[in-house]
Amino acid sequence: MNSQPEKKIPVSVLIPAKNEELNLPKCLDCVARADEIFVVDSNSTDKTVEICQQYGVNIVQFKYERGSWPKKKNWALENLPFRHEWVLIVDCDEQITDTLWEKIEKIIENPQHDGYYINRKVYFFDRWVQHGGKYPDWNLRLFKHKLGRYENLLTEDGSDTGDNEIHEHVILDSGCTEEFIHDAPMIHKDFKNISAWLDRHNRYSNWEARFYDNLRQGVYEKSPEQYEGKIIQPKWFKGTPLEKKRFLRKVWVWLPFRPLLRFVIVYFLKSGFLDGKAGYFYARLISHYEAQIGVKWYELNHCHPIPQKKTKASDVIKTPGQLVNE
Repeated sequence: MNSQPEKKIPVSVLIPAKNEELNLPKCLDCVARADEIFVVDSNSTDKTVEICQQYGVNIVQFKYERGSWPKKKNWALENLPFRHEWVLIVDCDEQITDTLWEKIEKIIENPQHDGYYINRKVYFFDRWVQHGGKYPDWNLRLFKHKLGRYENLLTEDGSDTGDNEIHEHVILDSGCTEEFIHDAPMIHKDFKNISAWLDRHNRYSNWEARFYDNLRQGVYEKSPEQYEGKIIQPKWFKGTPLEKKRFLRKVWVWLPFRPLLRFVIVYFLKSGFLDGKAGYFYARLISHYEAQIGVKWYELNHCHPIPQKKTKASDVIKTPGQLVNE
């Protein structure tokens, strides 16, 4: 383990985890400059808890009831006793660089906004996937924790989608301002093998199938006043970049031959071929992932009755967590 720096940055780091013994040491090394670190664990069966204890970070055990809300990150934002106003959310397979820490330190000393988007450099087969639509990859990860929550896209019902927010975005309270941290991306590098990637995306495709179904049914637009400020609406004209992206997703779910289109877009139109074998493998796997989503959507609509939606974006079902090694 690296020696702890004397000066700590007044920010609370939130790390969701489950069986992350391969990724966690590198991640914890890279967030050591933070004054407070919480690892929210989902009852791991490997050495995740032991590693957290060795590093002396706060461990929280999160127990999720399938089909309920909130999931892990939102539950943590609601319930953890953060010492600081600012929270930085980091996944176990991500690392914060020294350059990014310097920028975060300056932001917290003199904040001009309420939340900041951080770019990611995604590595696949040990190579930075610079093309294929993977860069830039902006995520709102640094924000005042009382002001931001992940949107609830009403995907909990049905097949297992996991206990953690997947592709939901953080939405800040009305009137809050956001900014981008330029020239200092975080690193996304998973030390697990490709089988773990496939397992994870098999679960993600459950979520995507439900999300596709909601988009096709226009769920988020039927009563926009119910979801205002809680869900990013599909909107093209005068829309924000995220609203325009969601509008394109709404169009996308109606297109035929999506797996083939996904490969053509990633590998050819967005120059994924420039990333060599890693770019080719990534495009092939993403195409397969798109096919999984389509098959699961078909099953959802034609093989089994669709369960009634039990949750709303405003629902907050608090699931008890347990603090360990505070």
